[in-house]
Amino acid sequence: MLNITKKIEYALIAIRHMNNSKKLCSSKEISSHYNIPHEIMAKTLQQLSKIGYLHAIKGPHGGYYLDKTINKVKLIDFIENIEGPFGIVQCSTNNKVCDLIELCSIKSPIDKINLNLRNVLSEIKLNDVAS
Repeated sequence: MLNITKKIEYALIAIRHMNNSKKLCSSKEISSHYNIPHEIMAKTLQQLSKIGYLHAIKGPHGGYYLDKTINKVKLIDFIENIEGPFGIVQCSTNNKVCDLIELCSIKSPIDKINLNLRNVLSEIKLNDVAS
């Protein structure tokens, strides 16, 4: 089964929560609301802030809020900014990981599937998921 990672799932949950909240949100608030381990949510929000999807305000009344340009971000870019190159198999993003690449009979069809998935994810804006 093809799944998105927990890291992407938690990042999408956090962005959707903040988009619907319209106020500063803390990692503790989001993690407790969705029953996600606090440490993982805190790291996820820090990474999203470092990438530029969120802004952080420090202090006892601080929290995170969404960057206004988030509505222009393509879902494929979001995924790749968090996890690295998108591919349904490792050889889709790095031919050096497979010793059988020269003899592989499924490389071409897998590449077509991967390209189609990339195209679909490129058509979806992050805001479509967050709204």
